[in-house]
Amino acid sequence: MSLARTLEEMRCRIDARLEEVLRSEDPREARAVDAMRYSVLSGGKRIRPVLCLAAYEAVGGSGDGALSTAAALELIHAYSLVHDDLPCMDDDDVRRGRPTTHRAYGEGMAVLVGDALLTLAFDLLAEAPPGDQVEPGRRLEVLKTVARAAGLHGMIGGQVADLEAAKDPGDASLIEYVHAHKTGALIAVAVWAGGRLATDDPTVLGTLCRYGRAVGFAFQVVDDLLDSGEDPEGASYVACHGPDAARNRAESLIGEAEDHLTPLGPRGDLLREIARYIFSRIR
Repeated sequence: MSLARTLEEMRCRIDARLEEVLRSEDPREARAVDAMRYSVLSGGKRIRPVLCLAAYEAVGGSGDGALSTAAALELIHAYSLVHDDLPCMDDDDVRRGRPTTHRAYGEGMAVLVGDALLTLAFDLLAEAPPGDQVEPGRRLEVLKTVARAAGLHGMIGGQVADLEAAKDPGDASLIEYVHAHKTGALIAVAVWAGGRLATDDPTVLGTLCRYGRAVGFAFQVVDDLLDSGEDPEGASYVACHGPDAARNRAESLIGEAEDHLTPLGPRGDLLREIARYIFSRIR
């Protein structure tokens, strides 16, 4: 099966799960649910949940044991975008070709929608699907580790640093911290979480962690390259080091990610292809 077809099949499974959970029978909740669906079901690469499922399957997972976790990771990502777009943050009017959530529904609703998506994510992370074979303690470990990656020591810490980096976009060490935390942490934990739901092997999990960190950082450097024409002076790897150095760093990181998968052999092929796909977006 081609990579494009595999990714589309995974995205369909993820979107079907998101469709299921983004509903309410209470008419008083209708506008909030509509805004949540607007924020989540408007396209997107679904790279975090796809990596979660790919890692789960690479180490022996089967069925839908990681599907709710994968969907939860997308909800966390969506919440972060809703809040990033607010006037007090990046003040963006358009995302994915249409008005941002606060432009479509108002600032107050956008804040609440972000909060609702985040809390729904942790509801899903705690959920055991029917017939689930994963030990409760393992799911609890995944929930705790995702919480850390999404919070002050991960994505939120990176966002805080990003606000500081805007004042000094030439601070290379700060840019490294921002990329490793704001974007990299959630991508890395997506890979680890998928693996953790399927295995207890510390060597395998270490392999996935190293791959996830390299891919997560590369993803943001690639995004910086894609966005450099829109905001050439912004706080980014490109603004700090230049486009050639950024491209070389992204390519090097993808190579590192592939090398980290060597212990998995052919089982890591899909994860390797996803890494190459991430870099291919700038070709």
